[in-house]
Amino acid sequence: MRIQNPLFHADMPDPDVIRVGTDFYMVSTTMFYMPAAPVLKSGDLQHWEIVSYICTEVSDNAVYRLENGRHAYGKGQWATSLMFHEGRFYACFVCHDMKKTYLFSTDDIEKSDWDRIELDCVYHDMSFLRWEDRVYLVYGNGEIRIVELNEDLTGIVEQSDRVLFHAPAEGMRLRCEGCRAYVKDGWIYLLFVEWPADTETQTGIRREVCYRSRNLMGPYERKVILSDDGSLPGRGIAQGVLFDDACGNWYAMMFQDSGAVGRVPFLMPAVWEEEWPVIGVNGKVPAQLEVPCVETVTGKIIQSDQFSHSENTLKKVWQWNHAPDPAAWSFTERPGYLRLKNRSMAKNLFYARNTLTQRTRAPYSRFSVRLECDGMKDGDYAGLCVFLEKYGQIGVRQKKGKRSIVMQCRDGENAPYELTRRGDLGALDEWYAVKEYELPFSAGQVFLRIDFRYDSWGSEEETAVFSYSLDGEQYCVLGRELALVYSLSVFVGARIGIFSYNEEREDGGTADFKDFVAEFE
Repeated sequence: MRIQNPLFHADMPDPDVIRVGTDFYMVSTTMFYMPAAPVLKSGDLQHWEIVSYICTEVSDNAVYRLENGRHAYGKGQWATSLMFHEGRFYACFVCHDMKKTYLFSTDDIEKSDWDRIELDCVYHDMSFLRWEDRVYLVYGNGEIRIVELNEDLTGIVEQSDRVLFHAPAEGMRLRCEGCRAYVKDGWIYLLFVEWPADTETQTGIRREVCYRSRNLMGPYERKVILSDDGSLPGRGIAQGVLFDDACGNWYAMMFQDSGAVGRVPFLMPAVWEEEWPVIGVNGKVPAQLEVPCVETVTGKIIQSDQFSHSENTLKKVWQWNHAPDPAAWSFTERPGYLRLKNRSMAKNLFYARNTLTQRTRAPYSRFSVRLECDGMKDGDYAGLCVFLEKYGQIGVRQKKGKRSIVMQCRDGENAPYELTRRGDLGALDEWYAVKEYELPFSAGQVFLRIDFRYDSWGSEEETAVFSYSLDGEQYCVLGRELALVYSLSVFVGARIGIFSYNEEREDGGTADFKDFVAEFE
């Protein structure tokens, strides 16, 4: 079977992959979107389906409830490591905002909400390492450290935390991080991403390096095993995993920063030469590769949804922006519809709870939904949105008993790195102007649509266009074309979102959504 790269044309960063029998399982990073830490399954390495989430929420606190101006944008769940050990699945990720590392386990990887243990320490970008009947976490950025887990994997062995080695610092924009650890034929292999700084003659790109040793505490040898930016100059494909199939063939999966759509994974062959992993083809990531698998079609990672559900259970392709208010959404209150109830006031989209999201896909995505607004009250604003730092949204707003269709977006020069890295919502509100385009509206329902164009994806020229229709057939564009820009304040790719919030009061009305449709070219 032939697989085309990239593996997904969608945001799926920080992959870790394991194989159990003939099934492959992958975890990825979704940060502040809840439920957290998606688990994907594949039987053929091409078709992947989200089968579970490691946890419903990171923590039940003001940060994840978007209360009192607190939030986890750009933070939350990072870089999960996955392990199958003595018949049980284990996962571990760090939350810098909580200053904790979370260790999970389950006997059924396809069941959500695993057993949880909280470690009161930050083990940044850690990886499980099994060596001589013991289990460790290897972690760090530049200074690479190791800490041992206790025998039943419920905590840390006291005074076991120590330095393994220091990665090169001179001439580096980013020192080694994003560890993935392996043991093969008596060798310990530690994979990292690093990013050399630009020089007068060469642009530095993210690249993958490998350290190896026959002893836990070293010494470690070092080798660059992939330095390739594919078709996007300056954007190296790196940070990921090694794994094998049931036939003994080896593969690597690494991701690339690919503009507003997010960070997308690539699959490539791997072999072992002189006891080093050699990935790609002649040092490059191939545009396609053959795998000895029988095609196994699964559900897609982006899906349409009629919202005709008999229980208040989401399809697994959906995630909320932060933890939802469970009393503020329902499929059963009005059967056949997603009902969002406005139970808190929000200054703008970034402060609003219960925004329901999915990924978008390059090179083109179109999403539409039907909104029924008879339950709306003054101050309510509901519709479809592009969720990014420079967000855009289109929907129905009610003020003083009158409704209008409103397209709203942030406007102005992109916020500087120093500001976006801080994640200060108030500072971002001050930095950007807000543009509004408004039309009177008196009907009880409207069809809303957003078209995402990534024709030159990765070039920072991606755009979204906002439209509305009264009959679901003839659409009219409203407002301006929105430039889609990836930003560290959010740190994830552009998402489509269904939103409803009240701009004026705590006790708003309801918005009913039906027939969410996802289309691709």
